[in-house]
Amino acid sequence: MTEAPVMQSIQNRCFRFTCHRRMPCFNRCCGNLNLVLTPYDILRLKKRLRLSSGQFLDRYTDGQIDKASGLPLVRLRMGGRASRHCPFVQAEGCMVYEDRPGACRLYPLARAALRFFGPGNVSERYFLVKEPHCLGRKAERQWTVDGWLVDQGMVEYNAKNDAFAAVFSCRPRQVLRGLTDRHRQMMFTACYDLDGFRDFVFNSTFLERFAVEDDRLMRIETDDAPLLDFAMQWLRFALFGETTLPAADGFAPPRR
Repeated sequence: MTEAPVMQSIQNRCFRFTCHRRMPCFNRCCGNLNLVLTPYDILRLKKRLRLSSGQFLDRYTDGQIDKASGLPLVRLRMGGRASRHCPFVQAEGCMVYEDRPGACRLYPLARAALRFFGPGNVSERYFLVKEPHCLGRKAERQWTVDGWLVDQGMVEYNAKNDAFAAVFSCRPRQVLRGLTDRHRQMMFTACYDLDGFRDFVFNSTFLERFAVEDDRLMRIETDDAPLLDFAMQWLRFALFGETTLPAADGFAPPRR
């Protein structure tokens, strides 16, 4: 039986770690995974692989409903029944390294974040993930948490992931579990199937119901990052009736 990782407090926000191909444990952290993907993870990966979001979801993920919240989740589909190895890892390492998921680039750290209503209202704490197979913690090189976040490109990932989490955080559980199957499908499309959401925006009555500036329309038509930001605003409107998007004349937000 594989031992569960231990989350250890980080003293003085400093830790030791290194990882490279010559280490005996190289790639072992990429097996036996149960990896939940965030919307920004999928945005980066599907672009890296030159796939549509629908193609990426079909080939590389499995969807499920979270038992606690009732919200849809997407997990990376692992290969090998026993090893459950990441489909993007080969002997020489990660084939999508520059666009690897946030949980992978944050390793050996884990992040716990408490989110509150309002922009930027996030309280976070970091832990060191201790796994028996990992030898990187015995390295001489020392990092600060802040230095590691910058080095691993986590600043942008955290910002995008916090914007996603803010849509649903601090909502009463009964409100989330009260969402209908139609609401959950709306969430899945807006969060994970960005190309499907773009089609919804530009090839339905969406633009007759919302007043969206021309320059913003130009950005979201071709750029996934502002489209994801737009999708998060739309979800707050569509699911919870918040006035995050200006409605066209005569169109009122849904009541919750």
